[in-house]
Amino acid sequence: MDGASSGTGLSLERVTKEFGAFVAVDDLSLHVPAGSFFALLGPSGCGKTTTLRMVAGLERPTRGRVRLGDEDVTDRRPHRRPVNTVFQSYALFPHLSVLENVAFGLRRRRVAEPLTRAHEALALVEMDHLADRRPALLSGGQQQRVALARALVNNPAVLLLDEPLGALDLKLRRQMQVELKRIQTEVGLTFVHVTHDQEEAMTMADTVAVMNAGRIEQMGSPADLYELPRTAFVANFLGQSNLLRGTVVEGPSVGPGSVLAVDVGTGRRVLVPTERAVRTEGEVLVGVRPEKLHLVTRDEEVPWDVNVVGPGRVTDVAFSGVSTQYQVAVPGLGTLGVFVQNISGGGEVRVGDEVHLACAVRHAFGLDGAEDVASGVAEDGAA
Repeated sequence: MDGASSGTGLSLERVTKEFGAFVAVDDLSLHVPAGSFFALLGPSGCGKTTTLRMVAGLERPTRGRVRLGDEDVTDRRPHRRPVNTVFQSYALFPHLSVLENVAFGLRRRRVAEPLTRAHEALALVEMDHLADRRPALLSGGQQQRVALARALVNNPAVLLLDEPLGALDLKLRRQMQVELKRIQTEVGLTFVHVTHDQEEAMTMADTVAVMNAGRIEQMGSPADLYELPRTAFVANFLGQSNLLRGTVVEGPSVGPGSVLAVDVGTGRRVLVPTERAVRTEGEVLVGVRPEKLHLVTRDEEVPWDVNVVGPGRVTDVAFSGVSTQYQVAVPGLGTLGVFVQNISGGGEVRVGDEVHLACAVRHAFGLDGAEDVASGVAEDGAA
């Protein structure tokens, strides 16, 4: 579409939003580069939607500034801001055709050739062949595409997406994740996407900011956040993690490959790379993702360069097709989760079997021991 060749950067400068005594967004600063796909990820009530509404102008910050490119838009009314929002509810006009729904805003602003531009926007979302239909005759996924076209046709500097896929079923949601990323790459706009769905954020976004209680816990690429979480909340909310309480008893060692030795209870000692640890002394949480653990049965040899805990007893086996999830109760450490890819069909390990758990040292990470091991667990998947 004409003019939709590049987006505009977005900056929030120490933004706070208070509703009476409740602080919804707490001294938040971030920068979204022009032309990027940015996701605000977090549970219900974390402040992500309030943040989006402040960018749109639907809420005014109690303190702080909102900038689009070089312009301060903090005091600018919503219709004066170069942003558009796509909501979970599509809000299409039922009495208008798909084409007229998309052209509606252009007509109101007396933009030249509104129908031509509406057709171009519909072609971008692969809906131009249904231009003459009414919204009631469209599926949920098709209505979502029309809502997206209606926002894109205005060539906004920033497109805001507020849980846009929440009303779709799983298969359609995954299809639209791919489509949204394709469209964003094609038009080059700045997308800011609010979601509680970790898969959505990780599938589409260049950068993800994980929010909790009005603040950003951690921000980075999806791979960085997943492989190296810096708080228990991020470790638990973005995927799953096994977190073991321990005490640093040795280290950090000197030179390349520096490690910490951590006692995780009853004489068990594991190693954590120093560069992957938030703390290098005192109480820590040693973390490892379930898919990084290997089940070691009685007849297997354990490599010398891995962390090993156990023995433990398999308490549950859940087959999911691609992988099998095991729950292993290890005395003194609790129950740990293990994901094993079903390369050879699975089924070798059963409930009641005794196993050890092994993990390459390079996959362990260390967090502050003062944190709550369960932080982020209850919120996982919250709306």
